[in-house]
Amino acid sequence: MTLRSGENRPWYKERWPWLLMAGPAVVVVAGIVTLWLAVASNDGLVSDDYYKQGMTVNQRLQRDHLAGDMGLHADVMRSDLNIRLLLAADRDAGLPNEVVLKLAHPTRAGQDQLVTMKLESQGFYTGKLAGDVSGRWLVSIEDPARHWRLQGEWLADSAEPLRLTAKVGK
Repeated sequence: MTLRSGENRPWYKERWPWLLMAGPAVVVVAGIVTLWLAVASNDGLVSDDYYKQGMTVNQRLQRDHLAGDMGLHADVMRSDLNIRLLLAADRDAGLPNEVVLKLAHPTRAGQDQLVTMKLESQGFYTGKLAGDVSGRWLVSIEDPARHWRLQGEWLADSAEPLRLTAKVGK
């Protein structure tokens, strides 16, 4: 049987309704994928206690000031997972038996590492990383009592050691 121009075909056999429905169908699928990505992934950039963190800014700045007053400076060197630190002060400040090195990834909090570095000899500390690091990292070195702190940015792939000095002084 051949169709004549005057005969009606069912709507689902026409191409225009399908073409018109394709646009909204693609938008619905894209919305579902976007919702799944938003729920399944953790962006790591939003802090639940942002107000408390804002209130502690002055305390953190005091630690930077104390490091500046002591004239602290450090060189951080890495070989595979081993990390070495040379810590020195301009004036005679009793250096602790261990320091805490914090490596914070700028966008992925799940990759952050805390390394307890033990004193080997005068000013030389050693520690071991939990995993390989590459790219840009925020570095913080502080004493266990959290009186002073040195901080800076580190490109872990660089062959040069990282030099940290106190950025603020009284």
